[in-house]
Amino acid sequence: MLTESERLRADLYRLLARLLSAPPDFQLLQTLSELSGDDTELGRAIGELSATAGAMSAGEAGEEYHNLFIGVGRGELVPYGSYYLTGFLHEKPLARLRNDMAPLGIGRSPKVTEPEDHASALMEMMAGLIDGTFGAPQTLTVQKQFFEKHVGSWMPHFYGDLETARTARLYRPVGTIGRLFMEIEVAAFDM
Repeated sequence: MLTESERLRADLYRLLARLLSAPPDFQLLQTLSELSGDDTELGRAIGELSATAGAMSAGEAGEEYHNLFIGVGRGELVPYGSYYLTGFLHEKPLARLRNDMAPLGIGRSPKVTEPEDHASALMEMMAGLIDGTFGAPQTLTVQKQFFEKHVGSWMPHFYGDLETARTARLYRPVGTIGRLFMEIEVAAFDM
């Protein structure tokens, strides 16, 4: 049985995973437009995401996603841990991640063509470690070790870059939400 805070953490990781995995469709934009924030920095970013999603078509969101993460030759951002940590794809950080996935019961989906160190995949892995998608929920110690080694080492920089990306509109508040959430996770793991 997950606590409310564990469920909220897993849900936020999954939302970030979904937003980074593919362009938002009409249904996701509709769901995002129904979110409400509060007066905290994270709440204001959620409110901005909601307002932006409500004013954007699926076509516009798809074009933004393409420009940010795919592009012609390359998107504005390259959402892979290996790239952020070494400047190249398919490097040692990916190999280390693959070595750490198996003991945790995490396997590569045959439907996914992206390397496992894609930002979306790592957000999904963190959600699964929290809620037990890959077996039993993992302890905070295991979550912290995985986070520090594979997420905290580069994702805060990625989200910061997303916040300031030239072509980001819908994804600007996604970057803010991700950056703030990473800060919250670091602080919570250090308690």
